[in-house]
Amino acid sequence: MKDLEIPDGYAGLTFPWEAPPAEGEAIEVAEGVLWARLPLPMTLDHVNVYFLREGAGWVMVDTGFDTRRTRAILEKLRKGPLGGDPILRVLATHHHPDHIGLAGMLQAEGAELLTTRTAWLMARMLVLEEQPLPTAETLAYCHRWGMDAEVLAQRATERPFNFADVVAPLPVGYTRIQEGDRLTLGGRTWRVARGDGHAVEHAVLFEEGGTLVLGGDQLLPGISPNLGLYPSEANADPVQDWMTACETLAPLARPDQLVLPGHKTPYLGLPTRLASLRQNHVSALNRLQAHLDVPRTGGDCFAPLFKRRIDDKIYGLAFFETIAHLQHLHLTGRATRTTRDDGVWLFQST
Repeated sequence: MKDLEIPDGYAGLTFPWEAPPAEGEAIEVAEGVLWARLPLPMTLDHVNVYFLREGAGWVMVDTGFDTRRTRAILEKLRKGPLGGDPILRVLATHHHPDHIGLAGMLQAEGAELLTTRTAWLMARMLVLEEQPLPTAETLAYCHRWGMDAEVLAQRATERPFNFADVVAPLPVGYTRIQEGDRLTLGGRTWRVARGDGHAVEHAVLFEEGGTLVLGGDQLLPGISPNLGLYPSEANADPVQDWMTACETLAPLARPDQLVLPGHKTPYLGLPTRLASLRQNHVSALNRLQAHLDVPRTGGDCFAPLFKRRIDDKIYGLAFFETIAHLQHLHLTGRATRTTRDDGVWLFQST
C-alpha cells in the first residue's frame, strides 16, 4: 500500500471520530458494530478490523497479519470488547495479507470464512508458493519495465515478501460471496458489490435499509490504494479496472452512508469520495503523459505520480504502481512503447 496523496483526499468528507481506538480496545460505530485496529510493520502502520455482533458470537471483517503481536492483540480484544464470545464467521474483503492473514487460524477454531472466489484462490495459491529468492521470470519482468539496476541486483539476492510469512495456512474450503448477493451478517442485510484495480474481485458490502458500508481498501479516505501491475498478470490494466469500479459503485453511494474502510478513519461523504478516487488517477495519468515528452523507463517516472521521496521501503510498491499507469497509457494509445538495446521498454507520449 502506498500513499498516492491528493490535496482533496479528505475534502467533502465528515469524520465522526477524531481518534482511532487504542490497541486492544474498540469503538462502537453503530449498534452491535465495533471498530478496532491491528498493527502493520510498514509505512501504513495499521489495518482496521470490524466486529459485528451475531447472536452469541461475532462476525470479524478482515483480520490483520498473522504475527505473534497481532494474535496477542486479538486475544485482548476477545477478552475485552468481545466479552469472551467466539468469532463465528470471518469476512475477508479481499486477498491481501493484511486482510486475510488470520483467517486460517480462525477457521481452525471453527469460524466460517466468507470471501470472493478470486480472493480465496489468490490467497491460498500465494500462501502455498513460498520463494526464498525472486524467480527468474520476476527479475526479467522488472528489468524489462526499467527497475533501477542497483535495486534489481540487490533484490535478486534477497528473500522477497512471501504470503506465508504473515498469512496462516488456509484450509480447503470457504463460503463464496459474489457481486449481487444478499447476505445476512450481524443481523443486518448486505448487498455485495464488486471493486477492482487494487485487488481483483474485492467485495464491498452495502447495508440494505441502513447506512453502513464495509469498504475494505476500495473506499479509503485520504489516500488511494496501490494499483500495481505484477508479473502474475502482466497484460492487465488495473488502472482501468479501478476507474470502472468507481463508476460501477457510484450509483450505490449516498451522502448519509458511514463507510468503514480498511485503513484510516470511518467517514461520511461517499459520493464525493468515489469521484475523487477516480479523478486522482485521471490526473495522475495526465501528469505522467506530460512527463513522457522524451522516452522514459518505468524507473524514470516516479516524479509525476508521487509527492514524496521514494526510498527503499516503498520502492517496490511505487515501481509497480508506476508501471501500471504506463501500461494504461500504452494500452489506450496515449504512449508508444519501444525496446532499448538492453531489452528495457521505453515509453513516450503520442
